[in-house]
Amino acid sequence: MYIFISGSISLFTLLLFSPGDIIPPDSILHFDVLLLDVWNPEDGVQSNTYHTPSTCSRKVEVSDYVRYHYNGTLLDGTLFDSSHTRLRTYDTYVGIGWLIAGMDQGLLGMCVGEKRIITMPPSLGYGENGDGSDIPGQASLVFDVVLLDLHNPRDGITVTNQFMPESCTRKTVAGDFVRYHYNGSLLDGTFFDSSYSRNRTYDTYVGRGYVIAGMDEGLIGVCVGEKRTVTIPPHLGYGEEGTGSKIPGSAVLVFDIHIIDFHNPSDKTEITVTHKPEECDKPTKKGDFVKYHYNASLMDGTSIDSTYNYAKTYNIVLGANQVVPGMEDGLMDMCVGEKRHLVIPPHLGYGERGVTDEVPGSAVLVFDIELVEMEEGLPEGYMFIWNDEVSPDLFTEMDTDQNKQVEPSEFTDYIMRQVNEGKGRLAPGFDPYRIIDNMFSNQDRDGDGKITEAEFKLKADEAPHDEL
Repeated sequence: MYIFISGSISLFTLLLFSPGDIIPPDSILHFDVLLLDVWNPEDGVQSNTYHTPSTCSRKVEVSDYVRYHYNGTLLDGTLFDSSHTRLRTYDTYVGIGWLIAGMDQGLLGMCVGEKRIITMPPSLGYGENGDGSDIPGQASLVFDVVLLDLHNPRDGITVTNQFMPESCTRKTVAGDFVRYHYNGSLLDGTFFDSSYSRNRTYDTYVGRGYVIAGMDEGLIGVCVGEKRTVTIPPHLGYGEEGTGSKIPGSAVLVFDIHIIDFHNPSDKTEITVTHKPEECDKPTKKGDFVKYHYNASLMDGTSIDSTYNYAKTYNIVLGANQVVPGMEDGLMDMCVGEKRHLVIPPHLGYGERGVTDEVPGSAVLVFDIELVEMEEGLPEGYMFIWNDEVSPDLFTEMDTDQNKQVEPSEFTDYIMRQVNEGKGRLAPGFDPYRIIDNMFSNQDRDGDGKITEAEFKLKADEAPHDEL
C-alpha cells in the first residue's frame, strides 16, 4: 500500500540527519500524522452513484460522446478543478482514450441525469508526475460527476409517439408545408425555446432543408393532430458549435411537437358530399346567385366563424370573386339542400398572411356548408337579358319625352319596368342600379350623358360587352 502523510517531523528530515544529531538515545517519539492519500497498486476505479434518474433509456457505452459537469478533488477534499466555475460542460468521447483512463472507465454505464462519485488511483489518473500544477504526483483523484447529455456519432433521430388521432387520412411527405407547435429542451430537461411562448405555430416546408436535418426527418409521416417527441443528435441538429446562446455545442435536442395542419402546394379543394337531396334539377354554375350556411374552423378544430351565429345565410354570386377560390370550387355543381365538407389549402384560402386575429397565415380551412337557396344567373358576359322578344321600337319606347335622345332616368325607368313586369332579368346578386348605370354608359358612346338612336345598339349586334 502507498500512503501520503504529513507530520511535525518529516521522514525526509530523519533521513538527512543521524538519529543522534536531533533525537537523544532512548527517546520516545511522537508523530502527529495527517493521512492525505492512500492507494494500492492493484486498485481500480471505484464508482458510487448517489442519484439515479427516474427513467434511463440508454447508458454510456464505449465511443459515445458525452457532456458532463464535474468537481475534481484530491482524496483529502482539496479542489483542483471544476467545470461549473467555467460555466460550460466538459464534452468528449468516452472509452477511446480521449480521457484519463480512470474517467474513461468511470463514465461507462451512466444515465443522463445520473450523479456519481468516481475515485481512481494515480495509475489511472495523472501518475507519478501529476499534471504539473494543481495535481501532485501519485495522487488519487475524486470526481463528482453529473451526466447531462450523451449520443453516438452513428445515432439517427429517435421518434416517440405521444398521441395519435383516431383518423388519419393522410401523412406528411417531402414537399408538404407544415404548421406545428413545439417545446424544445436539452436532454437533461433544460428548456431553450417554445412556439407556444410566441402564441404562433412554426410554419415550414419539410424534407427540403428549411429546418435542421433532424427536424426535417422527424416531421415526415405525421398526421394532423399527432403529438410526438423527436430526439435529435447534434450532428443532425446544431452541431459542435450550437447556436452560441441557448443551445450549447454538441447538444442533443428534444422536441415535443404537435402537428396543427399541413398541405401541399399542389393540393386542390377537397370536397366531400355529406348529404345529397333526392331531386336536383339545376346544380349551381358560374353566375348563379347562391345563399348558403357554413361552419368554418381550422384543421385542429378551432372555430373561426359560423353563419348560424347570425341567423342569416351568406350570399354570393359564383364566379364573381366574392369569396376565396376554394369556396368557389366547393359551391360549384351543388344542389339546393345539399351539404358538403370542404378542406381548403391556404393558397386557395387566405394565403400566407391569413386574416388578422381570425385566420393564421398559411392555415388550412375546414368548411361545413349547406346550400339553402339558388337563383340562376345569366349567361356569361351578360348583366341583363330579355325574357320575351325584344320590341322593334325599343329606342322609341325608352324615349318617353320623344326628344330623340334617352336620358339616364328614362333608361333606368324603362329597364326596371321590364324587370318588374317579367319581360327582362338583371344578373342576380348585384346592385341593379349599378348594373343599369353600366349598361347606360356602354350605350352612351360619346359620353355626353344621353343616348341617341345612332348610338343605340343591341348586344347581339356588336362585340360582347355588358349592355343590352
